[in-house]
Amino acid sequence: MVEQPNSVVPNSVVVEKLVKRFGGFVAVNGISLAVRKGEVFGFLGPNGAGKSTTIRMLCGLLKPTSGRATVAGHDVASQPEKVRQNIGYMSQKFSLYDDLTVIENLRLFAGLYSVPSSALNERIGWALEMANLKGQERLMTGTLPGGWKQRLALGCAVLHKPPVLFLDEPTSGVDPITRRQFWDLIHQMASEGVTVFVTTHYMEEAEYCSRLALIFHGDMVALGTPSELKRGSMRGELLLVECEPLGDAVEALLQAPGVVDAAVFGNALHLVVGDAAEAMPRLESYLAARSIKVTRMEKIRPSLEDVFVSLTTGGDRSGERKP
Repeated sequence: MVEQPNSVVPNSVVVEKLVKRFGGFVAVNGISLAVRKGEVFGFLGPNGAGKSTTIRMLCGLLKPTSGRATVAGHDVASQPEKVRQNIGYMSQKFSLYDDLTVIENLRLFAGLYSVPSSALNERIGWALEMANLKGQERLMTGTLPGGWKQRLALGCAVLHKPPVLFLDEPTSGVDPITRRQFWDLIHQMASEGVTVFVTTHYMEEAEYCSRLALIFHGDMVALGTPSELKRGSMRGELLLVECEPLGDAVEALLQAPGVVDAAVFGNALHLVVGDAAEAMPRLESYLAARSIKVTRMEKIRPSLEDVFVSLTTGGDRSGERKP
């Protein structure tokens, strides 16, 4: 069961009005949140939303312009070395050396993380077991399949058994089965008390998180569990519409009174409206008048993607940053 915000479980990450500016460009705009020990916390948003900039600040790699953040009890601005000693970090590029073998990468990262020599063999054996790479120690890292390389990168990031683990787009470019296996590893570590802070732009992947922060253009637009967000964050109600021709329908509905947003989902449309019961008969007549045949129209529960789109400016799906 996920602990509630008023639980006695201590916070591993605390962020208070965190801001990062690059000249006149605001990359992160006053974000505040807290992540508890053993929680899998998702930072969800499109590419360029400010997720990686936030991660770099929380890892002590980038100094905030203003605001405050602590990780494992250490201030990211004044104690960046202490922060780095208490975290593991894995980027979407995996940060591995392709011209080294699996075991050479593990030994290198063990040195970088100051793993004691007395514990070195035990830690490397544990990482190989956790990453399911026993017997593959002598393979060149550059020749590994994507999923294997991903598991090795995770093993390298947690060799020193950090209390907080930051994963920045860790499943980018891997297949769905490998992605699911990777999330099994994440939840295994969380069950052992590791706090996992993960950024992603995969909406379906966010369902695996205990709680989520939705970020868009540097602003945090929502915070809660996946269920809470789908239940209470939608600006309006959602309709599923099956009709034909689909292209003509979406163009017409984007101009229809009372329709906040309209988008194609597979072979149907998702419409955001203020009141579903009131809108359905009116929209059926509106489409019929334009020679668009409706075969199905009903109110449905929103997905996280629906919630995210409804919370962002004008239903803009581009995800592009604006200066």
